[in-house]
Amino acid sequence: MQIFELKCKAYIKKDFSFFESFWIVSKFISFSLAKETQFLQEHNKNRFKTYSFSSFVECEKNKPPKEIKEGTLLCFKIRTIDKKLAFLLPKLLEQNTNNQFFSVVTTSLKTIKPFYITELYTLTPTVISIENEGFWSLKNGDIILLQKRLHQNLVKKYEQFYSDITSTQNFIQLLELKNRTPQFITLKKDAKTIKLLGNKFRIVPHEDEVSQKLAFLALGVGLGEKNTLGGGFVVGRGMG
Repeated sequence: MQIFELKCKAYIKKDFSFFESFWIVSKFISFSLAKETQFLQEHNKNRFKTYSFSSFVECEKNKPPKEIKEGTLLCFKIRTIDKKLAFLLPKLLEQNTNNQFFSVVTTSLKTIKPFYITELYTLTPTVISIENEGFWSLKNGDIILLQKRLHQNLVKKYEQFYSDITSTQNFIQLLELKNRTPQFITLKKDAKTIKLLGNKFRIVPHEDEVSQKLAFLALGVGLGEKNTLGGGFVVGRGMG
């Protein structure tokens, strides 16, 4: 298993809010992929997708911008476990010049090989749905259920992308909630703005092989649900 990370520098064509940026980037990526029949067909399947993406940051400081303003340059990252997609994405993104919000002007690709992960941090809200309750939140905060759903989600992804995997324990050794107020992923559908409730976490995974495989997969395809809408983009700390 390896992860391909594409850093994209974008020229902003018009002002928009940071909260709008999730669906704006999501639509930009999906529209770009639709230019290739293979990826369009895969996108339309009811399956986990092989990529995740970050929100915009200031390219030099690597911090979220205070405002997203016309005429500025900002960066975002796309990670994927699909090698073919990783090498086609730069061309597809840079050809998508008619988007009203931004254009990708440069890209740089690097490969991330498996390493021992000591911590995972979510940079964008992680979304987990709960039957009859909407999304997991502090209000219904069953931490054990949250850990179970995060683990099950990664197991299902791993088994779709690779092969069956048997785990004897939850991959999470320690979970720390990092937000005190609700976090949202926003999208627009039929001219309506929809908010998906999420949270930001610090996760310490277990040391065993299966837990480390699941933690590494989260770096590539995201943690939790709604990853192609910007949910659950994570960074990892550890030892190479």
